[in-house]
Amino acid sequence: MNERTLWYVADPMCSWCWGFSPVIEAIQREYGARLGIEVLLGGLRPGTKYPMPPAQREQILHHWRAVQQLTAQPFRFEGALPEGFVYDTEPASRGVVTVSLINREAIFSFFKIVQSAFYMEQQDVTNSIVLSQLAARVGIDAQQFGQTFESDIAKRMTLEHFRKARQWGVHGFPTLIGQSGADYRLLSTGYCSLEELLPKLDGWLLGQLDNSGPSS
Repeated sequence: MNERTLWYVADPMCSWCWGFSPVIEAIQREYGARLGIEVLLGGLRPGTKYPMPPAQREQILHHWRAVQQLTAQPFRFEGALPEGFVYDTEPASRGVVTVSLINREAIFSFFKIVQSAFYMEQQDVTNSIVLSQLAARVGIDAQQFGQTFESDIAKRMTLEHFRKARQWGVHGFPTLIGQSGADYRLLSTGYCSLEELLPKLDGWLLGQLDNSGPSS
């Protein structure tokens, strides 16, 4: 049997990924001993340069409320997305890549901390200093994080994550892709409950799914 990997394609500043956080944690507990589970940073809004207009802010907050209603994940709405905020998701994604370069075992913990800081604490996770402080919560030296964050390899690897997600045809987050050797299967795209996912994961593991997936 080929070694299997479950790819979690996500963005730390994607509200539906925040809503999906308890689900991916349950999957890790249930399936972590049987397969590898990896994060691929999809790039929700990388490289955004300008502050969002009020209408876009209201649209995004509407999505956040929909996520909260469906998933019961906590959000802090008052004061969220303040005037002048530039919704650039590249820094937070690069922060996850940076952690992967320093301590791979801390990736999922850091990913969730960034999510929580953004949606519940209203911290500016587009700021490298804020990200270094969050990295310290998972035991990573803030100075080491900052140096690695600014390195060419971290920047290059982040872009490679985005490129891979596009190559796989992923346009919505979260997305789950199962890999068995050179074979890839799209298991879910968009938010999916644990109850909906379990049959798909079990079917894939048992070789019963025949839906085509992305190319390698």
